[in-house]
Amino acid sequence: MRVLLHTPLKPPDSDVPSGDREMARGLQRLLRRLGHRVVMPASSRVAPGVPDADQHLALERRARRQADRLVARWRALPAGHPERFDLWLTYHCWYRKPDWLGPLVTRALGLPYVLVEASHAHRRAMGPTRLGHRAVERALAAADLVLTVNPRDMPGVKARLHPGARQAWLPPFIDIAPFAAAARADNNDPPVLLSVGMMRTRDKLASYRVLADALQRLADRRWQAVLVGDGRERAAVEAMMAPLGPRVRFAGAQRHAALPALYGAADLYLWPAINEAYGMAFLEAQAAGLPVVAGRTGGVPAVVADGVTGLLTPIGDAAAFAAAVARLLDDRALRAAMGAAARRRVAAHHDERAAARALASALATLRLRRPR
Repeated sequence: MRVLLHTPLKPPDSDVPSGDREMARGLQRLLRRLGHRVVMPASSRVAPGVPDADQHLALERRARRQADRLVARWRALPAGHPERFDLWLTYHCWYRKPDWLGPLVTRALGLPYVLVEASHAHRRAMGPTRLGHRAVERALAAADLVLTVNPRDMPGVKARLHPGARQAWLPPFIDIAPFAAAARADNNDPPVLLSVGMMRTRDKLASYRVLADALQRLADRRWQAVLVGDGRERAAVEAMMAPLGPRVRFAGAQRHAALPALYGAADLYLWPAINEAYGMAFLEAQAAGLPVVAGRTGGVPAVVADGVTGLLTPIGDAAAFAAAVARLLDDRALRAAMGAAARRRVAAHHDERAAARALASALATLRLRRPR
């Protein structure tokens, strides 16, 4: 089957590292693993990034024109042409970057429409977010299948589906092999604390603020911290960490291929996770055998088992976060036990092989219709 993979937020070939990019790449790999051909014609691309809410009306009008061109081209192509897809699959649809194209194109052609990671929140129905919110509702109403990655999104999505549409859970996943290969014994003295996150405004900056506060509360203990990431707010993050001096090392942005070695050289993974959906880095860290300390938010409890593979703390509570880190710094045996449990759990539930089975089972429920 030829699957058009549409990624409104960030394409798989983006130069900007993020969990969205890695999930898009992962979906490409899953589809190919299952024997499907992935197509991403230039005519289906949209500008990456998150637009301002006041741009949504113009974006909707532009999408209608783009959809007309896509439909006309598809109909003009001969059967078997690489761009003549059988199914449209959109990864990530939310009020700030909805899928304007998929519902229009699939309705015109009579092809199945699949969403992976969509979210619906009633509080976005008013004010400047209303146009993006309505676009999400139209996408959900058009979908034949929605694969939900964050369990928190399950109820809101289910309520907007049309009769006969199906919803299934697709566990967040990574290719664990390079991270598992990098795992090693916890033997740094002092222990190395690792955090991986883009240095940008809003939630990421808020997470760094909590992290800086927590680390300052731990100044009496032995540790070194490594921060991986970069962005427009790096100067602000550096200022937050300045009181800690050389105990905090800034590693900058890293290629994804370089991450396993960084995880393998650490002893504990930290991220406060303000408004985090679920966090791909949590899976990467655990696959490398690192216990995690994180904020209990969104889908994080679905990927970090509190008390088993790490410790979850109230969101935004720097004191509680510091206490959890202190507990693991003081108990090397507990760190080792949680790290081993983390490797086992991610291998069993969040490896690409498990995700491929879940995706194959979900896609098997679709009925491929004769296109119009």
